[in-house]
Amino acid sequence: MRTTTLGTDGPVSSVQGLGCMGMSDFYAGAGPEHGESLATLGRALDLGVTHFDTSDMYGTGRNEELIGEFLRGGRRDEVLLATKFGLDRHAGPGERDIRGDAAYVKAACDASLARLGIDTIDLYYMHRRDTTVPIEETVGAMAELVAAGKVRHLGLSEVTAKEIHAAAAVHPIAAVQAEWSLFARDIEESVVPAAREVGAALVPYSPLGRGFLSALWTTFDDLPEGDFRRAQPRFVGDNARSNAELLAPVKEIAATRGITAAQVALAWVQQRADVWGMPVVPIPGTTKRTRLAENAAAADVTLTADELASLEPISAQVAGDRYAVMTSTYVGPGRE
Repeated sequence: MRTTTLGTDGPVSSVQGLGCMGMSDFYAGAGPEHGESLATLGRALDLGVTHFDTSDMYGTGRNEELIGEFLRGGRRDEVLLATKFGLDRHAGPGERDIRGDAAYVKAACDASLARLGIDTIDLYYMHRRDTTVPIEETVGAMAELVAAGKVRHLGLSEVTAKEIHAAAAVHPIAAVQAEWSLFARDIEESVVPAAREVGAALVPYSPLGRGFLSALWTTFDDLPEGDFRRAQPRFVGDNARSNAELLAPVKEIAATRGITAAQVALAWVQQRADVWGMPVVPIPGTTKRTRLAENAAAADVTLTADELASLEPISAQVAGDRYAVMTSTYVGPGRE
């Protein structure tokens, strides 16, 4: 797989990464099989997908432990490992505290290093902004982790343009992570330009719209009990039915090309790099090797100008917010 550089002096990454969250959390059903998850991580490296994305809040640490187990198998040097801090779930089921004070940042990093079983995190993200703490304090603490050799590069997740510039004034930012897909393009107004201005790459999460853009299911009833998407506005009632109708041009391109709807959607995200003139590394998540290979192949799909034009209207017609509660995202109340 082709590679790109994250940030002005950031790490080298495959042009597509692997979101590891679903291997430990959030998506219900039969659940990922531990051995298959480890095999999927290995297969990713075989395919050239070197960028693994996790967080200390996925499975309340279990996801980092899973990746740590894989890394102990001897392939650490092949992996660009990204993890995050800032969403504390230790208060209990369903509870999340957003923390960005300096002491918490440093303690969270040490805990992640222990779970991962490594000495240095390649890319360390502020998962969400703690609005009770100056961002300069949070990023300053992250910069101290770089100076201490515990972290190599810094990233931000779900932030505003103003916060990107404030953070970059403290320390270079290699990557900005945000939801970006045919179903979610609001970051293009100010966040993407700000990231480009400070020399950061964009790392889109949920590039398949949490699976909706794969066109493998279309109704709320298709989701298993306990799946977190059952609480997300875009997946319920009339919203789900309306959004399913928006997939028609995605399906048409897929049928004409002999590829899958998911590959069309991923190719669209990959081509944002050309549109915006900056590195864009989507991190689709999967727990299975078969789906991984399908996703990776999308990195070699180039959509035509006519195909891109047919997909352009989709995002403006999507029904429902991205999250049931938007206050922990960059468009939340009190955020510029």
